[in-house]
Amino acid sequence: MTAARTKTYFVQPRARASRLVRAASARLADTLLPPRCLACGEPIERHDGLCARCWPGIDFIQAPICDRLGIPLPYGLGGEESGVSAAALADPPDFGRARAVARYSGVMRALIHDLKYRDRHEGLALFNRWLLNAGGDLLAEADLLVPVLLHPSRLWRRRFNQSALLAKRLGRAAGVPSDPLVLPRTKRTESQVGLTAKRRARNVAGAFSVDGGRARLVDGRAIVLIDDVITTGATANACARVLRRSGARRVDVLALARAVDPMAARQ
Repeated sequence: MTAARTKTYFVQPRARASRLVRAASARLADTLLPPRCLACGEPIERHDGLCARCWPGIDFIQAPICDRLGIPLPYGLGGEESGVSAAALADPPDFGRARAVARYSGVMRALIHDLKYRDRHEGLALFNRWLLNAGGDLLAEADLLVPVLLHPSRLWRRRFNQSALLAKRLGRAAGVPSDPLVLPRTKRTESQVGLTAKRRARNVAGAFSVDGGRARLVDGRAIVLIDDVITTGATANACARVLRRSGARRVDVLALARAVDPMAARQ
């Protein structure tokens, strides 16, 4: 028997054995930790998902959308899936395009709060699939993913940065490098919760800067900012301005949720 045939003979049984071991391990894991809905905890068939009752509670943002702000449009323009909204024309954002998975309401809002404030990271796999789908057009052109960071004092209390977790996993899946140190938050700001759009903009003005040792990663590159929620867009605008001053060719934004209703920006 030749060496090549001997190698093939042994590899096939090993591959089958490996598949059997993985299947057995998965069954054991399901027995010890049965799949449950990420939102309500009800039993479901597979891990990293939602039950039939909670799934309709995600208000996905679908075409037609504003190409700049990523908000839903009431109707398409000439049959196109995207156009530019009156809001974007009246007050153009500093970033190029924004995309978000769903409205910041209902089940999506609860899932994001679980991630941010209750250390529940089990939804990351599902979030990653959603972000890949919602941001496909941005990711296809991206050179680098940059998460929107917390100030170190807030990071110390929370112990993790949700946007950095999202960016790291998304970068691996999309084949785009991510760097959590490109855009540190250098000014401690008050919480944006409850602030008006104007106060949000003032609050984050000058709060970010490009790390000097990583400026070369920004110059001439297409950057996608990764965040959990876009509300008024004040934080995204502040980040985009800093990145563009450092030479970024374009800056887009991808988030899990978008506050579409103006009143939701105050929540």
